[in-house]
Amino acid sequence: MRPQKPETPTGDLFRSTLEAIIDPEHELLRLAELIDWTRFDDAFGPLYHETKGRRGLPTRLMAGVHLLTHMKGLSDEETCTAWLENPYFQAFCGETHFQHVLPFDRSSMTRWRSRIGPGDLEALLAETITVAIKTKAVSQRQLERITVDTTVQTKAIAHPTDSHLILRAIEWLNRAAKHHGVKLRQSFIRLATHARREVSRLLNTGGHKQGLRHLRKMRTWLGRLIRDIQRNIARKPDLEAAFKVALERAEKILGQQASDKNKLYALHAPEVECIGKGKARTKYEFGVKTSIATTNERCKGGQFVLGAMALPGAPYDGHTLADQIDQVAKLTGTAVKRAYVDRGYRGHKIDRADLDITISQTRGIKSPTIKREMRRRSGIEPVIGHLKHDGHLERNHLAGPEGDAINAILSAVGQNMRLLARWLRLLCLCFLASLVNQNPIPETSI
Repeated sequence: MRPQKPETPTGDLFRSTLEAIIDPEHELLRLAELIDWTRFDDAFGPLYHETKGRRGLPTRLMAGVHLLTHMKGLSDEETCTAWLENPYFQAFCGETHFQHVLPFDRSSMTRWRSRIGPGDLEALLAETITVAIKTKAVSQRQLERITVDTTVQTKAIAHPTDSHLILRAIEWLNRAAKHHGVKLRQSFIRLATHARREVSRLLNTGGHKQGLRHLRKMRTWLGRLIRDIQRNIARKPDLEAAFKVALERAEKILGQQASDKNKLYALHAPEVECIGKGKARTKYEFGVKTSIATTNERCKGGQFVLGAMALPGAPYDGHTLADQIDQVAKLTGTAVKRAYVDRGYRGHKIDRADLDITISQTRGIKSPTIKREMRRRSGIEPVIGHLKHDGHLERNHLAGPEGDAINAILSAVGQNMRLLARWLRLLCLCFLASLVNQNPIPETSI
């Protein structure tokens, strides 16, 4: 059913309200007043059934919790703990009285994200841009000139090595066999664990041939385990369906070679890709390519994120530029006139009379305005750094390709929320300074 409307419980009538114990000028409260919460009700309400199921949690509560999670760079568990302890978090989410019991569960956040999906969650990012325009942190003209770049959103997986993947496949098959009551001739867990330890030790100490010998043994044991399970579940449709995914991934790990494409790097995350961005520190990254669009000019409130999208399949940067520009125009309601990109976007094949795309290190540019704005293209790099280190773009814990898209959107939302909070604090300080200048404190002689 549709989310319930917030109501004041009868038991709270005799308790002090949050307004009596918190600072009304706090940036979170000022942000809550500026956000149009009814916009989320209109956007997310049709995703619920009208009559079936239990009444959903209030939209403001769930949307506010996710805004705070990515604004503060917290996990779902940390957000639940902080919400119970922080009255400002509760007031931001629409509570009028201090709550001692959490009105939602951590798993509620996961289910809410899955229900809304990445497409509708863009409403949160669009609202942060609207608030930025409303508070004059960014002007409408500044939204016409953007900077676009790509980065890698790494997945929360262990570093993939052959020995590690084989050991995990053996453990997974043994767990599945134990769960479904399939009796195996030998588990190979103890042998594979010892062999993996020897592979790591020998490959790091110069014993390459000896390490490869242990690795071949691990492959042999995995093959024996796969064939043993296949014999036990043959002509049993229920067991064949239960072991289908595990056997397919184990066989893929067993047969893949170093030069193969579309390799499996994690058993629980088959969508992970190996991407090389030419970094000196990390030659290869394991995750999904993500496109980020920001304002080209550093506005009064900072450099806001105007668009973010995951790019599964690691496509060529130039082939993603059109979709990124369309997303920015959709979220901001402003047509993009200029886009500044690096040389990775050569060959983008976008031919629009109303759109000027400038690639870095392009010769023959005579306009001083374009030259000045081109020098600001590199300003997107620290924004990506903040998205990774202050947000969740560095290590994505959400499952599946949909989780990659959701995490990219919410990381951009968190960055804009941090900029808005800082902008409101700055406005408050400027206002107080103006009052002090108008009414200076009289000097007294001692």
